[in-house]
Amino acid sequence: MILTVLQARMGSRRLPGKAMATLQGQPMIIRQLERLRSARCPSKIIVATSTDASDDALAGFVVSRGYTVHRGAGADILDRIARCAEAISSVSHVVRIKGDAPFVDPGIVDEAVRLALASGAAYTSNHVQRTYPAGLEVEVITANALRIAAAGARDPEGRVSPTAAIRNDPARFSQAHLKARRDWSHLDWRVKTAADLAFARSIYNALHPVDPNFSMTDVLDLVESHQDLARFAA
Repeated sequence: MILTVLQARMGSRRLPGKAMATLQGQPMIIRQLERLRSARCPSKIIVATSTDASDDALAGFVVSRGYTVHRGAGADILDRIARCAEAISSVSHVVRIKGDAPFVDPGIVDEAVRLALASGAAYTSNHVQRTYPAGLEVEVITANALRIAAAGARDPEGRVSPTAAIRNDPARFSQAHLKARRDWSHLDWRVKTAADLAFARSIYNALHPVDPNFSMTDVLDLVESHQDLARFAA
């Protein structure tokens, strides 16, 4: 089984509560989950959040919408993700998606999973050799690699950045890299500030009513044809 783990929390220094900020009438986390459900390769989705009281409402809401939630230590995200894989039998790979990525592209998720399976790599991503816009990162990690990394001693970066211990050790964890046909790595579509959220709302207002599964290419075309949006896309 291939498990998608969407990592989300309500705490954010620059934009508190962004997971529940609305995009076309639904919280951002629901829009992400809808898009992830359109990916064909993963079998199941879990939202990974913390046990902090500040995430109680988020966890309750996601469960009320029919999704599975795993709650773990707030500071140790790698442990939280590894435990998601342990909680479900026969998980071979975990797809990690971050909670600030409302434009997550199901087609790119499927490409990354297919590359992971074809290559046999322990770690497959478009994150190390960047060519996609920030906010479209996909990481596919074998369950075994997650177990090994979570059990090992890690520096503070390795606990906050859950895949650092894996991606920074290619000699131990084999890697495969997904690359776009052009280099769009200078673009940043993550939602980290109020301005980022305004940009995301503009894109959703334009594209979602026409096609809820709009792609990276659709966003690129819209930004290139509307210079007022392009100012906020980089």
